[in-house]
Amino acid sequence: MPSRKYADGEVVMGRWPGSVLYYEVQVTSYDDVAHLYTVKYKDGTELALKESDIRSQSSFKHRKSQSSSSSPSRRSSSRSRSRSRSPGRPAKGRRRSASQSREHKDEKKKTIQETSLALVVVVLFKPSENNTKRYNGEPESTEKNDTSCIILEQKLKPDLEVKRVLEQYSLRSRKDDKKKEEIYSEKKTFVAVKPIEKVSTKTKELEFGGRIGTFMLIFLLPATVFYLLLMCKQDDPSLLNIPPLPALESLWDGRVFGVFLLWFFLQAVFYLLPIGKVVEGLPLSSGRKLQYRINGFYAFILTAATVGALLYFQFELHYLYDHFMQFAVSAAVFSLALSIYLYIRSLKAPEEELAPSGNSGHFIYDFFIGHELNPRIGSFDLKYFCELRPGLIGWVVINLAMLLAEMKIHNLSVPSLSMILVNSFQLLYVVDALWNEEAVLTTMDITHDGFGFMLAFGDLVWVPFVYSLQAFYLVGHPTTITWPIAAAITVLNCVGYYIFRSANSQKNNFRRNPADPKLANLKFIPTATGKGLLVTGWWGFVRHPNYLGDIIMALAWSLPCGFNHILPYFYVIYFICLLVHREARDEHHCKQKYGLAWERYCQRVPYRIFPYIY
Repeated sequence: MPSRKYADGEVVMGRWPGSVLYYEVQVTSYDDVAHLYTVKYKDGTELALKESDIRSQSSFKHRKSQSSSSSPSRRSSSRSRSRSRSPGRPAKGRRRSASQSREHKDEKKKTIQETSLALVVVVLFKPSENNTKRYNGEPESTEKNDTSCIILEQKLKPDLEVKRVLEQYSLRSRKDDKKKEEIYSEKKTFVAVKPIEKVSTKTKELEFGGRIGTFMLIFLLPATVFYLLLMCKQDDPSLLNIPPLPALESLWDGRVFGVFLLWFFLQAVFYLLPIGKVVEGLPLSSGRKLQYRINGFYAFILTAATVGALLYFQFELHYLYDHFMQFAVSAAVFSLALSIYLYIRSLKAPEEELAPSGNSGHFIYDFFIGHELNPRIGSFDLKYFCELRPGLIGWVVINLAMLLAEMKIHNLSVPSLSMILVNSFQLLYVVDALWNEEAVLTTMDITHDGFGFMLAFGDLVWVPFVYSLQAFYLVGHPTTITWPIAAAITVLNCVGYYIFRSANSQKNNFRRNPADPKLANLKFIPTATGKGLLVTGWWGFVRHPNYLGDIIMALAWSLPCGFNHILPYFYVIYFICLLVHREARDEHHCKQKYGLAWERYCQRVPYRIFPYIY
């Protein structure tokens, strides 16, 4: 096993990935398996570097040499004058002079090569007057509205440009050129991969309370869902009125489970249809980009047509309401079985395909978070499919079933105004998510979290059965609201939706094309990763304006249920807790990724979600 060269805490010079520049860094740890050093730059950025990309500080000290005392031309003319004054020097002297001449040529050749390399560095990093600061996460100005800097950093390939210019101006031999090509090919391999995610190392920081917390959540989450559904069935759904536990045999129905499986595989068939465009996701740790077919909205249209056909042929859709608890149990059992399958198959997955958040080595924690990042069966991406299809579209179908059940139970010719508002608001939310399906590829669920019990249960059970809680509540507890109140609630939902959609669109458009003329008025802080942090528009108002819009909409969904009980407000309370926790995870991740640039962004935008409050 190769020995370790640099110790923890040692200050060395580390090469910035994708460049020829070295910066002062401190060694924080060493991975014996991957043979990589984790180093920390002065701006707080942490990267994993090879030993070949690290040098001691002493190697950068200025060395005194003859070339530093005089120019090559001055030394050359001096030697010429010396030879002209002594034409009768002995042969030994002439041999010494020839040797010195060869040394002089070598020095001159080296000087020209160093000059050309310096010229290359200047050319490559010319867009920023002080690019050393920018590559350390320190922009030359706090704010910019010139997108040329971001475009250059995204499109520039320093290793290719260095290679091209050196091939034109370098005087090295072919042997040196071959060695140089090996060096730069090694560099390209490093640059093609995200520096921070090059090797999937063990997860060091455990979330959700670690092993104990995740173990408790595996039981607490299903218990919460069943408790909420039992509460909604009661005449008095107050917190102090604990519902009686139903008989175990009443919770399971094989026919219901079969209907759930039919629904799941129907959505899988819609997912596999060759309709919709195919896009690439973000680069993985190996540099590879997975392909995704964007056809969620088409799947929604096909589902709507299928449900319409069932209603036309007099299928009783309120069957969902009558067996709602059994459907929830079936979904929970299926999500548990899927989670077990996912963990077993992840044990054979290559190291680079494991999730950075779920590779702790602890069974319970990895089972909950998800051990494998993108589990696929052929081209069928299990996580991406479950993220938007069965649960999200199922949420709309459940709401429709509750609307029909309300009309049947209360003998209504039309649904109540409260039920119409809840169905309309949540239908808009789901259609928006499916219409902007491509945006989910940049979320933490896809890029960071593995696919385990947390996402499987959340997508298949929590979303359809908890998010539809308001509609389920209104069936057994009808609430009458006036038209002015309904109008005020509608305005509130529209405000929340406008903030949510415009903020997300602003962010996605900036990521996709920073040079878009429509975004010319936006200012940003450049970062060491080549991306920009927006400090104007919605993202200059609060750090997570999309979360603010989400919470406003969640409140609008609960208000039609009145104020008799707190149960229908569980969703907005839970959602606030969820987004505050997610915001904390984002903060930690962004601070590690962007370093000093993120700290400046936080100073520029001090409020996280709620302006002037939090």
